[in-house]
Amino acid sequence: MKKVSSIFMGVIAVLAIAGPSWAGAARMSVDPGRVQWDAQVDFERAVLTVSMPDGEVVRQEFDARQTPAFDLATGAKDGAYTYELRLVPHIDASLRKALAAARKSGDEAAIAKLRAELPESSVVSGGFMVQAGAIVTPEGTEPQGSKGPKAATSAGSVGVVTAADQVIPDDLIVQGSECVGLDCVNNESFGFDTIRLKENNTRIHFDDTSSSAGFPANDWTIIANDSASGGSSKFSIEDRTGSKVPFTITAGASTNSIFVDSTGRVGLRTSTPVLDLHIATSNTPAIRLEQNNSGGFTAQTWDIGANEANFFVRDVTGGSKLSLRIRPGAPTSSVDISADGDVGIGTGSPDEKLHVFSSEDANDGVEMENTSTGTTANAFLRARNNNNALTQLIQQGGNKTGTRYGVNQANRGEILHTGGDGLLIGTLEADTVVFGTNNASRMTIDGSTGLVTANNGLTVFGVFTNSSSRTFKENFQPVNSSTVLEKFAQLPIQEWSYKDDERKMRHVGPTAEDFQSAFGLGADGKLIVPADVQGITMLAVQGLYQEVQEKDAQIAELQKDLREIKQLLLEKADKQ
Repeated sequence: MKKVSSIFMGVIAVLAIAGPSWAGAARMSVDPGRVQWDAQVDFERAVLTVSMPDGEVVRQEFDARQTPAFDLATGAKDGAYTYELRLVPHIDASLRKALAAARKSGDEAAIAKLRAELPESSVVSGGFMVQAGAIVTPEGTEPQGSKGPKAATSAGSVGVVTAADQVIPDDLIVQGSECVGLDCVNNESFGFDTIRLKENNTRIHFDDTSSSAGFPANDWTIIANDSASGGSSKFSIEDRTGSKVPFTITAGASTNSIFVDSTGRVGLRTSTPVLDLHIATSNTPAIRLEQNNSGGFTAQTWDIGANEANFFVRDVTGGSKLSLRIRPGAPTSSVDISADGDVGIGTGSPDEKLHVFSSEDANDGVEMENTSTGTTANAFLRARNNNNALTQLIQQGGNKTGTRYGVNQANRGEILHTGGDGLLIGTLEADTVVFGTNNASRMTIDGSTGLVTANNGLTVFGVFTNSSSRTFKENFQPVNSSTVLEKFAQLPIQEWSYKDDERKMRHVGPTAEDFQSAFGLGADGKLIVPADVQGITMLAVQGLYQEVQEKDAQIAELQKDLREIKQLLLEKADKQ
């Protein structure tokens, strides 16, 4: 078992060393119950993820004062553990601020420029083995043997290359390493390599010579680097028969660019995938869905991504508009579509095609806003039934005044209408608001003058109040109550009924024409202001009161004279 574990750790060590910053970024030290990494570079934050044999993933964060470490839990499962340690470097505060501002403004060019100034994170990944509940300490080197360095027989000499082919009509067993290529030399130092291809164009070709019907015969080639000057440094698998290259990795690809764990989960830039596909990056992990026009369809590209600002769907072809955005912290079921197609906003069990729900002690509603200043701009909610009868539930803006609820083709501008002979609360006609019932006008508010016209009377259950404070008035002038009383006495007061009143109720009072002619009050000869009638009546009462006072004084004077005369008569009678 020790030999097996040593071989396993040797493989893991090779994988770990393959990381671009393994040697300089952090050094791993192992105890039976703990693994820790001593950072060799300055870092602001360290993120450690460890994938367990059963697929569970543990994620820990450490600041610069802490040593990244993984403590083996009691009862830990035996098996292979993989880890990824990401050392995030210090980022200048001003650079952070500039990045945040660029992100907020959506300036991708500025973001790219600023990111070029960011120091790169160091990534260390690898694995370790747990056996019998303890971490197995990896051995530093493998013992000398068939995979160790060969003893030099003629150091520095170069093997003689001949053009003679060798055909071996039997099995070939090589108890050592093998070098193939024009640049292989005598006493080649293989290190851990078992097979080495060494020349300026290295290829492994799989030539399937099957010729019987039904048997696969496709040829494949493994290619390392292009052969032409200026070509790519890459590793590719070529479908030689189909003249296609379905798989390529270019030089410089980051550690764990593609990683498949023991449960089949795929990590992109992470060796500890948590879900079936796990994408990890320092700036906006995203996927691109691109339809080119080679199939005859219009080219269209969409991005789906996420970052600290939002989860988004971006219409790249349409000017990189963010058609869909979800902000961090959005509550559960912010938008929820049920199995029957009902949409819930704030609820996971919508009862209607659109169900908006809230349990907060706050103002909640549905708002439609159009900020255009155009004369045809409107914001509205529209409903249409099977016979195409149109009902516009809310409309506002544009060249229309006021707010309208319920607009259909037959009754434009209705505030509320139930259809047929139902309730009509109001319509908007030009600048005038009309209120009514049973499709008949009952009360009108003139938008230009503010005058209210009520057909068949207006009943107020409670107190009817006029504004009458001195602070609301101006241009005060004295009024002669005697003059008003004279006009009031001459004002025709008649009994009459309204023409539009089906009940033909009888009323008593002056006409607006006579009232205005007598007192010069009111906007025109059609209306009487109740406050004016009250004022004229009060003035008339004051005038009567003054006349009564004068009459009382005259009567008192006459009574005095009468008493004096009576006294004189009595005195004269006594003398006789």
